[in-house]
Amino acid sequence: MATGRTHRPATRSRGIPEATVARLPLYLRALTALSERSVPTVSSEELATAAGVNSAKLRKDFSYLGSYGTRGVGYDVEYLVYQISRELGLTQDWPVVIVGIGNLGAALANYGGFASRGFRVAALIDADPAMAGKPVAGLPVRHTDELESIISDNGVSIGVIATPAGAAQQVCDRLVAAGVTSILNFAPTVLAVPDGVDVRKVDLSIELQILAFHEQRKAGEEPGQGARTAASRSGSARPAAAAARGGRKGPDGDVPAVMPA
Repeated sequence: MATGRTHRPATRSRGIPEATVARLPLYLRALTALSERSVPTVSSEELATAAGVNSAKLRKDFSYLGSYGTRGVGYDVEYLVYQISRELGLTQDWPVVIVGIGNLGAALANYGGFASRGFRVAALIDADPAMAGKPVAGLPVRHTDELESIISDNGVSIGVIATPAGAAQQVCDRLVAAGVTSILNFAPTVLAVPDGVDVRKVDLSIELQILAFHEQRKAGEEPGQGARTAASRSGSARPAAAAARGGRKGPDGDVPAVMPA
């Protein structure tokens, strides 16, 4: 079986927009669920609903793959699974290293979905000497002193960083210098990488903050919005508030513009 270092997806994939590439895993997940239920064909509407997109966008995305379905029948599920897997490079073996085997790194190591999606965890690496040799998810943790040789010996081109923020850039630099060209970053920091290296960032705290924003909007747009609205109806709060602000107005009236931090 080919490794990630020696094989790349078809050059045709270079013409696929990034937005489409980002949706292909969603389609693949929905199609895999259909395949497991032995569903032979699926309409664009059904698949779009399962993937959480609209059917027109799905048909446009699939046109980049050269797949247009059959009128009145839909798409062949098994063929689409193969087609999307091939386009994403999942019909081969991708060895991956995980650096930083704390709680998050250990959880990633124990995730059973890697192998079924074409990814093989080749090594678990940590800077703590006390961790060296300890088994996690069936693999012995190896020290960061071995990072370069591990990457070379296993033909690794994808690295996962699950270290504290302060160590992430140094780990990233070592991974790139050793030949890693794609990085999945779980550390709460922005990594600087040279051209030709792809970084995907996963920050759970940011996602939660975005959800908190939407919850706040649903509850009344801003903290205290209800109180201000009630006061404005009485006609007493708005002049006093404006006076307290020195009469300044923001883009939404009396509310002052929020300055960036």
